[in-house]
Amino acid sequence: MMSWQTILAIGSGGFIGAVLRAYLNGLISHKLPHELPYGTLGVNLIGSFLMGVIIAYFMYTNYFSLTTKSFLSTGVLGALTTYSTFAIESFFLLEGGYIMLALTNITLNAFGTIFMAGSGFYLMKYFLK
Repeated sequence: MMSWQTILAIGSGGFIGAVLRAYLNGLISHKLPHELPYGTLGVNLIGSFLMGVIIAYFMYTNYFSLTTKSFLSTGVLGALTTYSTFAIESFFLLEGGYIMLALTNITLNAFGTIFMAGSGFYLMKYFLK
């Protein structure tokens, strides 16, 4: 069972991550207007990279408590990344007949986020060893 401190940390982190997601999504979408939802892709790639970085940091150091780890990973980054938004945007692209854009969006999000998570993890692992 989670402590009330961990629950509060996740909720607080989620608030920050959600606000950050809305801000970054809007910023990226404004800078790169296009039918392809670059804002969602951007926050998913950034969030995945940062998840890789912090998980590696947590694995190779002992500086943070479980509550702090939960705040950053489940809270902030869990709310920053937008899988459900990605899913509905992909659905709407498919429904609108934009098959190639939908496949591009799905491919970039699915493989790009895995690549970025791994990149962040190995980058941090390299610096910490």
